[in-house]
Amino acid sequence: MPTGANNKKKYTYIWVSAIILIFGIFAVYEITKRVKGGTIVENDRMSVSSKNTKVGFVVNQGEKRKVPDFSFYDQDSVLVTNKDYLGKVYVVEFFFTTCPTICPIMTKNLVELQDTFEDDPDFGVASFTINPRYDTPSVLTEYAEKYGITDKDWHLMTGDHEKIYELAQQGFYIFASEDQDAPGGFEHSGMFALVDKNGYIRSREDDFGNPLIYYRGTITEEQGVNSDGETQQITILKEDIKKLLAE
Repeated sequence: MPTGANNKKKYTYIWVSAIILIFGIFAVYEITKRVKGGTIVENDRMSVSSKNTKVGFVVNQGEKRKVPDFSFYDQDSVLVTNKDYLGKVYVVEFFFTTCPTICPIMTKNLVELQDTFEDDPDFGVASFTINPRYDTPSVLTEYAEKYGITDKDWHLMTGDHEKIYELAQQGFYIFASEDQDAPGGFEHSGMFALVDKNGYIRSREDDFGNPLIYYRGTITEEQGVNSDGETQQITILKEDIKKLLAE
């Protein structure tokens, strides 16, 4: 066989091997991204089509995830526990009042939910501050007045610093951390968790039956899509709240 033919065949093998390597790496990345600690957690996907609108249970290690016990004081200095939310469908967030970035957008979205379900006594919101040293009940009251928070079942809660962080990171698996280099001194997720009347964490499922787990709270319906190409999820959150209220 001529030398040129051998070289051509050799380069063909090299290209085929490179393609296999690239797709192999991508496949491993996709698999590891989907499975973590027994829970489907491909949260950077955070998108669904219109084919599946089921609101399933979030399952971890074969068990339905339930909101752990908590007990904190709200903006009215009233002690609020997880038991006060039983019988209600509610949205959970972690925020802080001096947040200069995503919190105002998150609060605006929650006020939109408040106004949408204002006539339903079985809807509520649970907001936990990740800066409890500053966010006292009086500060939370001012924040509620500033943003038009009027729902009696929307509690902005403060309390023991370690317990709040434990609730965020171990109870809901929602990231929150003190970081002096971050805007406002704190780094946290802009995700909302949805809880049903029995205290179970629920979520829209994708076309493969995997839960989104959380709903993106940092983009408004009016915005639609942000600069990173991420789509707002307040619309589907409204739809899913309605489904759970009807259960």
